[in-house]
Amino acid sequence: METLYHSTRSSDEVVTSKQAILAGIARDGGLYVCDQLGATKLDLATVAGQDYHAIARDVLGTLLSDYTADEIAGCVAGAYGSNFDTPQITPLTPISADWLLELYHGPTCAFKDVALQMLPRLMSVAREGDGRNIMIVTATSGDTGKAALEGFADVPGTGVTVFYPDGKVSDIQHLQMATQHGANVAVAGIRGTFDDAQTQVKNIFADKTVAARLAEANCVLSSANSINVGRLVPQVTYYLDAYAQLVRRGAVTLGDEVDFCVPTGNFGDVLAGYYAKLLGLPVGRLIVASNTNKVLTDFIQTGTYDRRREFAKTISPSMDILVSSNLERLLYYLTDGDCERVAGWMGQLATEGVYTLPTDVMDRLRETFACGYATDAETSATIRNAWESEQVLIDPHTAVGKCVLDRFEADGRQRVCLSTANPYKFSADVLAALGTDTAGMDGFACMDALQQLTGVAAPAQLSGLRTAPVLHPDVCDQAQMSDFVEAACARVFS
Repeated sequence: METLYHSTRSSDEVVTSKQAILAGIARDGGLYVCDQLGATKLDLATVAGQDYHAIARDVLGTLLSDYTADEIAGCVAGAYGSNFDTPQITPLTPISADWLLELYHGPTCAFKDVALQMLPRLMSVAREGDGRNIMIVTATSGDTGKAALEGFADVPGTGVTVFYPDGKVSDIQHLQMATQHGANVAVAGIRGTFDDAQTQVKNIFADKTVAARLAEANCVLSSANSINVGRLVPQVTYYLDAYAQLVRRGAVTLGDEVDFCVPTGNFGDVLAGYYAKLLGLPVGRLIVASNTNKVLTDFIQTGTYDRRREFAKTISPSMDILVSSNLERLLYYLTDGDCERVAGWMGQLATEGVYTLPTDVMDRLRETFACGYATDAETSATIRNAWESEQVLIDPHTAVGKCVLDRFEADGRQRVCLSTANPYKFSADVLAALGTDTAGMDGFACMDALQQLTGVAAPAQLSGLRTAPVLHPDVCDQAQMSDFVEAACARVFS
């Protein structure tokens, strides 16, 4: 069955998965979805006997059907090799009575690597014979930026421009981006929040004048955020692989339901779990874990999505988000593909900052999704408890997930908490959580002290940043982002 895509806000324009991946976002500002999702189920018995690469080939082959089997196989082999520090790619490890799904074993030590080592390969295959240059434009709350830069650096015919909220990412996250090598990369901090950056990136995509000028230079824009279906689909794999690992360990029997707790701000990571459920994964609950910017928790509890609130800077900065873009895809599926209703809600969010879902839609949502949030103090206490009681070192985002998960009863199901980043990306906050006064210490002093305290080695790709030169010092206002993108296109593709 061929899998075709269209916007969440209109079904007028139908495209293939290759076209959707190259475009990134639909012309009307919606996100690409496919109505065939769930029509084909993956065989659980087969999945349980497969390694990560085989599961990835099946997932991508099902959801991106216009790629040939050989194209998919080549992309999978290239994405998941020696660039990950374990052949398991996303190993499952125990923590108390539950499990951690370690998603940070890629080149930038964050879960975004799983998708952003894949997306450039999917794009390269999709653009064969196209002849146009592609500029990837992405807003990041911390991790997507470096993973996109790492994935797209020096890919022929492609450039990558990343915007991050200046002063609102960790020291290590900032240096990961600011020191990035590659003739085709551009990086800038913006004076504002992640939501400001993400909103302006969407505006740039929707600006027909910008598109026309770039077209004259044989250039088009695309995205590496999870609004791009090519970013979202690879993440489905690790849910199925986690289940396969549980089966092989004897922790579950085929068909047993498993709960997943996901620390998330932009909703893409947990939405991938919903996609996995539609493909046949026995999911009990998908628990959405938020930090103090708890717009998703409030939404799931009340049915009202309201971004009109004070923004909080937290110790889990990759979740400091008030506009969760991927929620739009879930709304499409919960309304059985009612584009008009989805477009209406998104219009309300854009103009009024709030919308409320009817009871029947929220009832459907709560059949699968639960929620909770953790304050910074609770997050720090969870980091400390995980180390003192389990000798497991976790980062603040994982700690948000574990804190929320611990409030729920297991109900006889195995439970998996997604561990989204290496703790050394947030050395200062992890060290402080373990009781050390970090006043006056920079990120690398904290990294050294954390290694000495725990005996856990920092990854070389993070510790090596201390001697790397800053190559991208730019900071701009939100209104200057479009000019920055056009200047990057002119430089990269001249």
